[in-house]
Amino acid sequence: MANWNPWHGCRKTSPGCANCYVYRGDARRGLDASQVYRTKSYDLPLRQKRDGSWVIPPGEMVWTCVSSDFLLEDADEWRPWAWAMMRVRADLNFFFITKRICRLGDCLPPDWGEGYENVAICSTAENQERAGFRLPILKAAPIRHKSITCEPLLGPIDLSPWLGEDITQVVAGGESGPEARPCRYEWVLDIRRQCVEAGVPFLFKQTGAKLIKDGKLYHIPRRLQHSQARKAGINYRCQTFRPRQDGREWSVRHGEVFPQN
Repeated sequence: MANWNPWHGCRKTSPGCANCYVYRGDARRGLDASQVYRTKSYDLPLRQKRDGSWVIPPGEMVWTCVSSDFLLEDADEWRPWAWAMMRVRADLNFFFITKRICRLGDCLPPDWGEGYENVAICSTAENQERAGFRLPILKAAPIRHKSITCEPLLGPIDLSPWLGEDITQVVAGGESGPEARPCRYEWVLDIRRQCVEAGVPFLFKQTGAKLIKDGKLYHIPRRLQHSQARKAGINYRCQTFRPRQDGREWSVRHGEVFPQN
């Protein structure tokens, strides 16, 4: 698995952005995360070693724009080149999460068609209002591999109108950081219930820093937030494989989506 950040920095756009981890990290280094710039690793997918082999080997999952948003307005000038690199590296599987799924139609390359087979797109939905705005767009969008993340989960959400076979996975998790807003465990369980009923894989990714369970508020250190979520034992793996049009498969392992060679 590889990380590729062709640009860095973002602009807050919804309630889920209030305590953004990118802003926190940049602030610790005396930087302003609202200043967006193209990074030195912009062309990482095309870089080669001295022997001519790829720096990112074929078959890897590439987490894209972890420190920004791939559909960010400030990146409109650079995005066509990023799409081009994804086309060239059809042997890689690119994955990005966006809070700007509403911009997808204006940002797609001319040859997108029904989607690139090697690109998976995840839309965030941190509360019911954002779910109601973003997920109809995700549902209707020409994307081969779609998923939803409810992180940070800020309230109860009814996802049922948008769950179905076209959704690869739903992820839920609390908010990290010193200013984290509490996440209620019953919200997580209800999203899991909806996924089970719809036959969609579910992952409880992390508890967040403040988890309310059975009426008690738990303060959970950052280093334990992922492991405590795993210990809850509520991840739902409804099936092992999802078919791909190129003959490969998407494998759901340990609640995460990976390509099968």
